[in-house]
Amino acid sequence: MNTATMVGSLIFAAVLVVAIGLVIRLMMRGWRNRGRLQEALIGALPPVPDTVGPPTVAPTRGLYLGCTLAPKWNDRVVVGDLGYRTKAVLTRYPEGIMVQRSGARPIWIPQDSVIAVRTERGIAGRAIPTLPTRPYDGVLAIRWRLPSGTEMDTGFRADDRAEHARWRHAGDDAAEGPPAAKRRGRRSDEEERHRWDGDR
Repeated sequence: MNTATMVGSLIFAAVLVVAIGLVIRLMMRGWRNRGRLQEALIGALPPVPDTVGPPTVAPTRGLYLGCTLAPKWNDRVVVGDLGYRTKAVLTRYPEGIMVQRSGARPIWIPQDSVIAVRTERGIAGRAIPTLPTRPYDGVLAIRWRLPSGTEMDTGFRADDRAEHARWRHAGDDAAEGPPAAKRRGRRSDEEERHRWDGDR
């Protein structure tokens, strides 16, 4: 390689490094701006209770996938550490649902804040591979209402996807109101899935 070629290669490499650094900086700035805009909507998360009753759904190991502002599956929440994917354990108690995350604060979802527990193809802008016979079984999505009044979906993927059905049935059993109200809730789940498809 002659001197001119070497100098040209070094200049190209330097320009490439600067361009990559600029893109990363812009992405981080966008992430921070988005977080500031969401802070007012999210507000303070519910505190973890000191004591809870015996589990109604046994601890389920898997992956915490993040949260999204309902009803958009790709409006990812980036406030605090809510936007980081991490290993987690999901447990349901009579008082609510606990999401214990590795390397992050636990998320407590009070029972009276739970709106629906359903399965979806994906969450936080990412679709999860599923079987053709079970296209909506990629993610367990818990929709709940924050103290601020904002509705949010929390996504979880169990290590054993068969656990998703157990969580869904437990959510149906915990739903309040007469059977007609439960039927309306199930229709709402179907509507959410159509919305998900429309937002892709």
